[in-house]
Amino acid sequence: MKSMFKALALTALVAVAPLASATVAQAEGEKYILVSHAPDSDSWWNTIKNGVALAGEQMGVEVEYRNPPTGDLGDMARIIDQAAASGPNGIITTLADYDVLSGPIRAAVDQGINVIIINSGSAEQAREVGAMMFVGQPEYDAGYAAGLRAKGDGVESFVCVNHVISNAAVAERCRGFADGLGIDLGESMIDVGQDPAEIKNRVMAYLSANPDVDAIITLGPTSADPTILALEENGMAGEIYFGTFDLGTEIVNAIKSGVIEWGIDQQPFLQAYLPVVIMTNYDRYGVLPGNNINSGPGFVTKDGLEMVEKYAGEYR
Repeated sequence: MKSMFKALALTALVAVAPLASATVAQAEGEKYILVSHAPDSDSWWNTIKNGVALAGEQMGVEVEYRNPPTGDLGDMARIIDQAAASGPNGIITTLADYDVLSGPIRAAVDQGINVIIINSGSAEQAREVGAMMFVGQPEYDAGYAAGLRAKGDGVESFVCVNHVISNAAVAERCRGFADGLGIDLGESMIDVGQDPAEIKNRVMAYLSANPDVDAIITLGPTSADPTILALEENGMAGEIYFGTFDLGTEIVNAIKSGVIEWGIDQQPFLQAYLPVVIMTNYDRYGVLPGNNINSGPGFVTKDGLEMVEKYAGEYR
């Protein structure tokens, strides 16, 4: 299955350049809007922005990125409504909270607008709201794979630092990790919010109160970067097993220095890039891949950093 997804991604990437040059003349009026749940402060989404922009350029279509500045999901629901009202050819959106966002997404589909769900949500939820497909990382599976890896490295207990507690899909990473270790999640997931200073303080407080914890798992740069600072301050950097989801400049540096064992790359570039390519080809030629696309997980370790380090924050 993974090889099929890789082949699809590579085929799309290789085919884009000639396809774009051959079809730009058809592009007048073609517009695709990507709506994410990310606040302006979350730099991880820069890769998403780069992916959708490059796809728009190569396919010769208009693309737009929209998001709620503070990450408020009610605001995001309104943005989806506004995007649908503007009459685009397609909407690419995350499904960070099914209860809040499924209504506006279904309404867009009912208007005849094609929708692809990316990043947050699942293939099942994408089908339920009438979307064409899901492009992203199965979060529980990624967490489970990470848990199996950590178990093999001798980890028996952990704390999962969750900076997006309202996003149930992301919390599946923590649950999958616990199941991979073969233990109950219990109280091992902590809600730290998105303020870097508060995250650092809460991590330090948890580790002080639970000195027997074997490992730390963070769910992205927002929680990983302050956790790195916390470990540097309490003297545990490089001494405690530390894995993270997603990549970023500080995460890559920490992998390189041995503070972080591995990062799980869900390849956000593909989550933004492929839907534009897929929707454009569907609108122009009626062709559509028959499967959802798993963009991750992939483990990034110190041994495989060359390309990641070169493109961190841009395409990785």
